[in-house]
Amino acid sequence: MELLTLEKEFPIHVYDTGPDGKASLYSLFNYMQDIASEHAVILGFGRDDLMKNNNFWVLSRMYSEITDLPSWNDRIIVKTWPNGTDKLFAMRNYEAFYPDGRPVASALSSWLIVDRATRKIQRPGDLLTHFRSEMDQSGSSVRAAGKLHGASEKGKLSDRFKVKISDLDVNLHTNNVNYIKWVSDTYDVDFVMNHAPLSVEINYLAESVIGDEIYILSSADESEAPVFNHSVFRTGDNRELCRMMIRWISIFERNKKTRG
Repeated sequence: MELLTLEKEFPIHVYDTGPDGKASLYSLFNYMQDIASEHAVILGFGRDDLMKNNNFWVLSRMYSEITDLPSWNDRIIVKTWPNGTDKLFAMRNYEAFYPDGRPVASALSSWLIVDRATRKIQRPGDLLTHFRSEMDQSGSSVRAAGKLHGASEKGKLSDRFKVKISDLDVNLHTNNVNYIKWVSDTYDVDFVMNHAPLSVEINYLAESVIGDEIYILSSADESEAPVFNHSVFRTGDNRELCRMMIRWISIFERNKKTRG
C-alpha cells in the first residue's frame, strides 16, 4: 500500500508566490505535477517507461478545490495516488496539507496515453485499472473534472503573445501548468489582491508548440459570481487549446466565514 501512495514536502519559496505573498495557482499545480511525475516513475509508468512503446502521458482534465493557499516560508505536504481508470482516462488523486494536518487543496486529474507518432490515444493497461481496487479505501474527496463550455464569445480578449522556449516541456509542447500561468496573467492586480481561488477546473483540448501565437478569451459566469471562464486559442487555425473555469471568493467573505 505504501508504494501506491507518495508524500513529498514542498517549501514555499519567494519565487512560488504572487503579489499577495501566497503561493500562486500555477505553483500549486507545479507541485502536483512534480509529485505525479515522480510517482509514475516509481510505479513503472514514467515518461521513459512509456517511451519504450513510443507513448507519452497527456494531462486531459483536472479539477482542484483550494481551501487555503500557503504563504511564503510555509511548508506543505502533497500526497498522491493512482485511482484506476475511467474508460480511456488514467485517474490520479492529490491532497495537499500543512504539516499539522490543516488542508490546502484536493485535486483529481485525468490522463491519457498517446502514441508519439500517430497522436492516437492508447488504452490503459490492466495494471493501471487495478489500482482503483487497491485504493478504494482512500477514495477521492473531489469530483472528476467535467466538460467545460468555455468563455462566451462576448468575453474580453487578451493581448496576443507567442509560445516561448520557457513554456515548453520535455515533449516540446507547452507545459500544462503554463496555461494556468497565462490565464492568471489576464486578471487585474487589484482583483488578485482581494480574492482567493476556491476551485480550478481545466480541459486540455490540443497542444501548442514554440512560435504559436496565442490569445485568451475570458468571460464572467452570469449564473455565479465571481466565476470566470477562460478559453485559450491559437491564432494560426483559431484552434481552442484549453478551457478553464476559476471560482473565486473575496478575502472579506473568506475571513468572515473563518471567523464565523
